[in-house]
Amino acid sequence: MRKWFLLAAGLMLSLLVHAQTWGVVNISVCNQRATPEYSAEMVSQALLGTPVHILRTGGDYNWPEVQTPDGYKGWVHKDAIRYMDFEEYHAWNAAPKVVVTSLFALIRKKPSEKAETLSDAVAGCRLKYLGKSRRFFIVGFPDGRVGYISCKDAQEESDWREDLDQSPEAILASARSMLGFPYLWAGMSSKGTDCSGFVRAVLFMHDIIIPRDAGPQARVGQRIPHKENLQPGDLVFFGRWKENGTPGVSHVGFYLGEGRFIHSLGLVKIGSFRPEDPYYDAYNTGRYLFGGRILPYINQDPEIQTTLTNPYYAE
Repeated sequence: MRKWFLLAAGLMLSLLVHAQTWGVVNISVCNQRATPEYSAEMVSQALLGTPVHILRTGGDYNWPEVQTPDGYKGWVHKDAIRYMDFEEYHAWNAAPKVVVTSLFALIRKKPSEKAETLSDAVAGCRLKYLGKSRRFFIVGFPDGRVGYISCKDAQEESDWREDLDQSPEAILASARSMLGFPYLWAGMSSKGTDCSGFVRAVLFMHDIIIPRDAGPQARVGQRIPHKENLQPGDLVFFGRWKENGTPGVSHVGFYLGEGRFIHSLGLVKIGSFRPEDPYYDAYNTGRYLFGGRILPYINQDPEIQTTLTNPYYAE
């Protein structure tokens, strides 16, 4: 009898999950894994408030495979996301939001810096805007929890969009604000990043969505073959040329100007192509491939989008 009960319960849960093929990330940073288990390799991350598509379930239905707005697929634990039907998902996307602008922040149970913590948050997280209480935004989580975040750590999305600066200077200032932050394989937040995750996280602070990994990032926008033509804010790609003449891209960073670049390798740091520069990086200079210009192509290249044009946020 117990066996049949478990089979029936599993079938009911499977049907329920199948009916709810949308979801929203419900914790500050959600780890995506290569297979449906905690011990599996981490392949990427998604931030609180990110809409996702649920593709299938595994690991005793505790692990949905999700696809994020940049097209990346990975397995996440069910507690990290909130399952939604299409109406709930659309309502979440349509609701006014608060965007976290500080690199690190705490969301509390009451509007006080001394109140108990409800969750942490990182730059780029989004929550539902429910109003204000003194110097705090009242915010809603995808699962319905209500908390308070200091107004110094976030902005109403409408104000944030009005202030949004996608200039090279602003983007590189955000990149520099993470100097010394640790390298983390597959990381994509201010808690730690790999090289392409660093680029992706910094750009997302400015509402720019590009592909997740360095190889696909090298294929968008405009390729800049020669160092002397690089401009601040361009991406710089490293790796090895293959025998067939195609690039084997394995690393990426931002070009700062005057021969310098910023990247995540061990930690977020500055390197230089110039031997006389104290930041000279002989290793990466030796494996430099080319640059990539993406900022003029926001919403022009189909793989360089914003949350206003990416379909995951519009559904």
